[in-house]
Amino acid sequence: MTAEKKGGGKFLLGAALGAIAGAIAGIAMAPKEQRESFKAEKDLEKKTAELKKEAKKKAEDLKAKATEAEVVKKKPATKKTTAKKAPAKKTTTAKKSNSKK
Repeated sequence: MTAEKKGGGKFLLGAALGAIAGAIAGIAMAPKEQRESFKAEKDLEKKTAELKKEAKKKAEDLKAKATEAEVVKKKPATKKTTAKKAPAKKTTTAKKSNSKK
């Protein structure tokens, strides 16, 4: 019975290797346009991944700025401290006495 199991494993290995070899042969024998199409698709995937990463970073930056703006907006207004003016000094003017008439 173990001999049958080993034979089954060899069959699966052969099938997998055959599929891989077939895929490679198919790509190698494909027309030039099709090969360029595969390359263009890979380039497009790379560019898409880069743009996705860049968009995600910008979205995070905008989110951080919006959060900062909300925090500033929600802060309670602080009392403005203005310099208090010194109380006006009472000036007494000496009345001239008209006693010398």
